[in-house]
Amino acid sequence: MKSGSRLERVLAAGHFAFTGELGPPQGANVEAIKKKANYLKGITDAVNITDNQTAVVRMASWAAGLIAIQEGLEPNYQMVCRDRNRIAMQSDILGAYAHGIRNMLCLSGDHQQFGNHPLTKGVFDIDSIQLINMVKGMRDNKKFLNGDDIDGAPQLFIGAAANPFAEPFEFRVHRLAKKVAAGADFIQTQCIYDMKRFREWMKQADDMGLTEKVNILAGVTPLKSGGMARYMAKNVSGIIIPDEIIDRIVNAKKASEEGIKLCVEQIEELKEMKGVRGVHLMAIEWEHRVPEIAERAKLIPRPQV
Repeated sequence: MKSGSRLERVLAAGHFAFTGELGPPQGANVEAIKKKANYLKGITDAVNITDNQTAVVRMASWAAGLIAIQEGLEPNYQMVCRDRNRIAMQSDILGAYAHGIRNMLCLSGDHQQFGNHPLTKGVFDIDSIQLINMVKGMRDNKKFLNGDDIDGAPQLFIGAAANPFAEPFEFRVHRLAKKVAAGADFIQTQCIYDMKRFREWMKQADDMGLTEKVNILAGVTPLKSGGMARYMAKNVSGIIIPDEIIDRIVNAKKASEEGIKLCVEQIEELKEMKGVRGVHLMAIEWEHRVPEIAERAKLIPRPQV
């Protein structure tokens, strides 16, 4: 499958991929996107453009993705199932592709009760696995979900998310298998701090032959402070931060620098892990530190493909 995606070419050539993340602003401020894009340009193979993350209203993912293209980035267009029915989803997919977007990440989405419009009616017409399968059908079969022909099928490189840390743990690899069977070309994981459990999940995926069928990009997020480490460990669903890592950040002379150091160490470890094809760095409003992390982890210069 040739989508025209740089990310796809990097992975097909056997290079270790590096993707980043850009959260659109809570408004129409184009300069906010340009500022973030400036730190990521020439460093990442693709950049996730989040879709109203944490159920907070932000600029549309496809619109911010178009600005990202103008700024020299390759967007990974996120779409969540929370806000749209299948008609709107297919319509947005066609529009995004027509404007040059070539990667798409299919997600369920954070539940609206966690955001700033908790009384919103959630749509969830289809789930993330059905969304993956719908995009694959649009691309490969040139058919809409109802079986009608598409005039100009969107040739998207299809991504999905995986959380190796949610309970029940033994089910997580089977959920991954469902997403691979539905048509995912690449997977980005939840941010990893419990390397022991992640290794176990990767071994399960490898034993099931999934690492041969899909490109797994391991998620990393630098910890900025001891407070952030404690908060995420206690309040963010599906994230496990071992006590020794929390203690390391809390007891550091400068927590932010220790967080960067830990992140670089994690990337170095992930590079050597069987089945891991790249890393996905979620800097969370710390985009200005991405060039430093990339340099220290020897992720730049990026390969020419």
